[in-house]
Order: sequence, then structure tokens, then C-alpha cells
Amino acid sequence: MQAPDGIVDRFVDLGGQRFHYTEWGPPAAPPLVLLHGVTGHARTWDDEARALSAEWRVLALDQRGHGDSDPAPDGDYTVPSLAGDLAAFADALGLARVDLVGLSLGGRVAIAFAAANPERVRRLVVVDIGPDIAAAGRARVGAAMALAPERFETLEEALALARMANPRYAEARLRDRVRHGLRPLAGGGFGWKYDRALREAVRRGHWRDPVDVWPLWRALQCPTLLVRGAESDVLDAGTAKRMLETQPRARMVEVPGAGHTVPGDRPAEFLAALREFLTDA
Repeated sequence: MQAPDGIVDRFVDLGGQRFHYTEWGPPAAPPLVLLHGVTGHARTWDDEARALSAEWRVLALDQRGHGDSDPAPDGDYTVPSLAGDLAAFADALGLARVDLVGLSLGGRVAIAFAAANPERVRRLVVVDIGPDIAAAGRARVGAAMALAPERFETLEEALALARMANPRYAEARLRDRVRHGLRPLAGGGFGWKYDRALREAVRRGHWRDPVDVWPLWRALQCPTLLVRGAESDVLDAGTAKRMLETQPRARMVEVPGAGHTVPGDRPAEFLAALREFLTDA
């Protein structure tokens, strides 16, 4: 169904699981796929999708267990499984070659997909994540997930909590992120859409992906842009430096005043860097 602002909500079956995605722009335009982070969802990309939809067919995927996609029945949220979902998504939509953007967890998934499918990725944008995750950022995000309430009385209550974790976001953008990230509960109130199993894994101390992403990063064959928030506690300067040293096809843009969630922290600067890279001949 198409909304007045141009967004189309769609669902697709991938291996017996129902996945939701949003689509913007002309169907015949070059495809651009956007992947969110560990507590995010497809609608976190609305502003970028809207801005780029005149030139691209923008597809923002709710990864398994996020947004309005089905949860993983076996609790598997590892990078290889999510990259497999992305491959199935591209196959189902007939996407032979895409531009690919991934934030945080989505960035690691994007790296894995691009390494395994070099012929299918024209350009890759990895936003504030690397093969190694800084201890401070991992602890901060893990604590936020582990301590996240399972129920909110009102959207405003959830918004207040989200504001503590996202101090740089504009009010309207943060409100949209929270609103689309909640679902009504049967007994009243709201709960997060992203799978509770992810929060339980953090609480049990099982939040570790066994995949070594360094070989995947070194295997990339497409032009790659690494976007780092200058104040990030997730992608530290040392890891970013090593990434550039080990991948000659990569270059980096560091965004001043941004933390880990660069698109929400400094949207104008992020969009400018993204557009410049994607249109660079």
C-alpha cells in the first residue's frame, strides 16, 4: 500500500518466514538496499529513503526479528544467517546488483553479503561498525538492551527512554523511530517490536557472534565507504585505521558531532556523504 509521501509497505516470504520491507522510488531505478542496526527497523531509514527516492529504488528491509518481520524461530541472529536472508531477499526481488548500506549490525551483515556475492554489490557503505567492536560501545548497547522494559504504558514513556540513549536526535526523527519500533500489547501498553530473544541473549551473556569479520572485510571487491561518528564508542579510531589499511578499496568519512547512530545524529552530513559516494563516477 502506497502512502502519500511515496512509501510502499511490502511483505515477502523467504524460506517460510514473512519479511517486511519498505520501498520508495521508481521500480526501474537502480536498487539501493538499507539495513538497520540491532534494535532498529526499516522505518529508521525513512528520511534517507525519501531523499534518495528520485534516483534510486530504495528498499529498507526489516531483518529477521525486527520491525514487522517474523522472529527467528531458533533464535539465530548471527551474521551468516542474516546475510543469508539478504541473499534470499535479493533473489526474491530479482535484484542482480545493488548498492548496499548497513548501520551497525546491518553493516556487518552487509560486509558478509558483499564478500560472499562480489558480483551483486556495486557500492557498499558501512556505517560505524567494524570487525572489532569497542568494549565501551558493546557494554553500553548491551546494557540498554538488557535493561529495556518489556512494557510501556505510553509512547511518551518509551520516547523518554530512547532520548537518554539518543541525545543528538531531532525530536521528530526520534519520535518516528520509537513509534514505528513499538507494537500494542494485548493487555494494554506497548512493547518493542524487536525480538525479546535478543534481549534475553544479552541478559544471559550470550550476545557474541562467532564470526570473524576481518577475512570478510579483506575479501571485499567493491568500492566501499566507511562512515564513522567522530564521537563513536562502537567503532574506535584504531579499528577504523586498521580497516583502511587492510582494504584498499575502502575510504572513510568521519562525521563531527556524531556518535554511533550517525544517520540520526547528523542526518544532513550523513546524507551528503552517502549521496556523494553513490554518485561518484
